[in-house]
Amino acid sequence: MSQRILPGAEPFRFDGGPTGVLLLHGFTGSPASMRPMGEWLAQQGLAVEGPRLPGHGTSIEDLARVTWQDWQTEAEEALAELSARCSNVVVVGLSMGAALSMHLAVQHPGGLRGVVAINPYVRDPRLGAAPVARLFMRTRKGVGNDIKRPGQDEVCYDRIPMVSLVSLGRLLRTVAGELPSLDLPLLVFSSADDHTVKPANSSFVISHAGSTNKELVRLSNSYHVATLDYDADEIFERTLRFVRDVVGPPGTSSTST
Repeated sequence: MSQRILPGAEPFRFDGGPTGVLLLHGFTGSPASMRPMGEWLAQQGLAVEGPRLPGHGTSIEDLARVTWQDWQTEAEEALAELSARCSNVVVVGLSMGAALSMHLAVQHPGGLRGVVAINPYVRDPRLGAAPVARLFMRTRKGVGNDIKRPGQDEVCYDRIPMVSLVSLGRLLRTVAGELPSLDLPLLVFSSADDHTVKPANSSFVISHAGSTNKELVRLSNSYHVATLDYDADEIFERTLRFVRDVVGPPGTSSTST
């Protein structure tokens, strides 16, 4: 299996105080989409973990060999590592990474204090055709780097293995069904002009999540990879505010069980 990581797609970790943030990138993307956010949050004193999900940041052949459960395992291991050095953890995900973040929140509610979902990807009727389509084609055109701001690169694949779309569909169906069980504080960012994931996904998350503390923030000047786009500063600052709100004053320890 190829493990040569593409330049810029490396995982990252920044040490900080007792509050940690787990950053999860999107489907066919890489940690590059989350690194600027991680660097900024670390400058504010937070500990940060940005794992590279299996099959990403290397080759599409690697992606074709893994399933969504492998992404879940990597996210859980990163959460465990961050929790070992932080008393409070918030998970932040972009697109498919947002779906994984909400899945973690349902599976490990005691290990998290809140969830931030950026252009969450939880519903896509097109994926229903993937099991049949994979019988006739091996790959399809990629959908990465949907970014309005020039000069940005999330280090993504230009092709998508059809078998990976089948697994992605299973993840999305799982997460969509779990949303009523999500009861942690939830912050959702949604780009009005998104060419990859329909903004209706964000509305679906807000309306179906069981959280009583939830907020939807509309982004007016970004495409799908909003963490690298013109609204990035707003995302970073509002995420920091959210983290401080759900965690409490510096030095506050988690009381979750």
